[in-house]
Amino acid sequence: MAVAASLAGALALTACGGGGDSDGDSTPSGAPTSADAGTGGGTGEGSGGGSASSAGDLEGSWLATTDGKAVALVVTGDKAGLFATGGSVCSGTAGEQGGKRTIRLKCTDGNKDRAAGTVDSVGGGELKVTWEGGLGVETYTKAEGGKLPTGLPTAGLGS
Repeated sequence: MAVAASLAGALALTACGGGGDSDGDSTPSGAPTSADAGTGGGTGEGSGGGSASSAGDLEGSWLATTDGKAVALVVTGDKAGLFATGGSVCSGTAGEQGGKRTIRLKCTDGNKDRAAGTVDSVGGGELKVTWEGGLGVETYTKAEGGKLPTGLPTAGLGS
């Protein structure tokens, strides 16, 4: 039941984000747009003084199954959120720092497995992130139109 709620919440966030339309009509008031690219505030991490910028092709809902647990990563503008089976709820930023595309998260349960990640690749409906917290490489599949992608192993996730 918690898995369904987490995934529903992640997908609901994406549906409300209005992302994907190039005409900009569906962007809610105050939400980041492509015109905001490069204007994100600094994250204050590290000594490089880099700043988070618009995540571009990272934007959207990304789903993975890691160690039998469902993981949903949602990126909207330079904001990122992650929900994992078992109760991890994380929020932070996605963008570019020091020439690398990064995701920085802080989890409410104190988990640091996904506190900092570097984007290895994104495209073709797939996102690969290397997490510094010991998880290593995690591969996500993009959820299009608020729907779960085909081929995800979902049997037994609610148990």
